[in-house]
Amino acid sequence: MTIRDRVETSKAGAGQPGIGIIGAGAIGSAIAGMLGRHGLAATLANSRGPASLAEIVAAMGPSITAGTREEAAAKDIVFVAVNWSKLPAALSGLPDFSGRIVIDANNPIEAPLFKPAELNGRTSSEIVAGMVPGARVVKAFNHLFASLLASDPRTEGGRRVLLYSGDDAEAKAEVGALIDRLGFCGIDLGPLAVGAPLTQFPGGPLVGVNLVKFD
Repeated sequence: MTIRDRVETSKAGAGQPGIGIIGAGAIGSAIAGMLGRHGLAATLANSRGPASLAEIVAAMGPSITAGTREEAAAKDIVFVAVNWSKLPAALSGLPDFSGRIVIDANNPIEAPLFKPAELNGRTSSEIVAGMVPGARVVKAFNHLFASLLASDPRTEGGRRVLLYSGDDAEAKAEVGALIDRLGFCGIDLGPLAVGAPLTQFPGGPLVGVNLVKFD
């Protein structure tokens, strides 16, 4: 099912949600809020269980529901937005992703110390890919602060830019369509080996750069 199909399904109020979000912190909640404002169905999950998210999802609109980690991971497109040190626990024990899309919205650093994680020469997306066997990984939604993700993407007479990269052309096209549906302008930075280091925090030269594309 394409993003267009999922959008139409969401509008009609039928079918199962096609989007899952693992992680309900600042980035995960910003993503869920964006999807909710556009009526796109999504399941939000965290480590504490659906009951802990009841108040949060209630404020995001009827298309956003709370679920388990396994329910979120079973969707067609799965956002992963978890503190770096908690990623192994968040992703362990899940079934093979069987070609479904995982959007890596993570950075190898976290509060309160903001000490960069040791990656041993790899990009953070390479490490995440190893935790989601069978997934088609796209790096996206990680280079802007949560406050910008949560704000109106139509600004300064144009559309705020979201950068993405990945090794699977069809997966990137799906993510690019979703970015467009959310009102942003997506720019494809190429394969993960090229694009991921440009947007990875810390060190990436495009981290926190608030670009606007004028239509």
